[in-house]
Amino acid sequence: MLYKPGFARSVFMASNIDDISGMFEAMLVFNRESSIFVNMQRPTKVLIHHVLQVFAVVCSLTGFTVIYYNKVLNEKPHFTSWHGLLGIITVCAIPLAALGGNIVKYQFLRDLFKIKISLGKLKIYHATAGLVVFTLVMFTLMLGLYSDWFVNQVSSILWYISAMSVSFMAVVVMNQVTQEYLPRAQGRVPITSLGPASAAATGNRNTAKFSSGNQTGNKSAKKESKKKN
Repeated sequence: MLYKPGFARSVFMASNIDDISGMFEAMLVFNRESSIFVNMQRPTKVLIHHVLQVFAVVCSLTGFTVIYYNKVLNEKPHFTSWHGLLGIITVCAIPLAALGGNIVKYQFLRDLFKIKISLGKLKIYHATAGLVVFTLVMFTLMLGLYSDWFVNQVSSILWYISAMSVSFMAVVVMNQVTQEYLPRAQGRVPITSLGPASAAATGNRNTAKFSSGNQTGNKSAKKESKKKN
């Protein structure tokens, strides 16, 4: 049944959609506002992130295997388009990013590979690599939207909706990693990610520190003045 182009491409598209959906939510699972698992404890979120990423890896490999085998049966050349070339790079990068996540999660893997980098830096590297891989996935998918098969299957309105959806997901994940996760991994929590009460408390603490600094400076100036007199 795999020799039928329509069936193979349908399975390929379904695998891509599942892959992107799983990866998208896996990267948003730590977001305090947009994640559907917002009330979960962090260990639970880490487990969900792990499971969704495994699901994404399985879907990407399934889609690649189906479309590759279909081309073999139909004696068609492989990787002749930008979509195909970027696709094979992306399929290879996804398991590597997943391996990096497991290295961050499990101490025995860090010992096995003799990794001496601190856990904090590993988290930053993993988040950055994940962002790069997700960007590759979005570029590959966008190029797939321009394929003759997809253009002939959907209306122009549905095509634009698909393109806007891909762009929206890319922007959301970029914002999540660069504005939310990386600052936390570096020990810097942006005020925009805090609630109103926390932000106000942070502002009050900063004001108190500023006032305390001014008082200390004034006392030092008075002491210097008395010494001169």
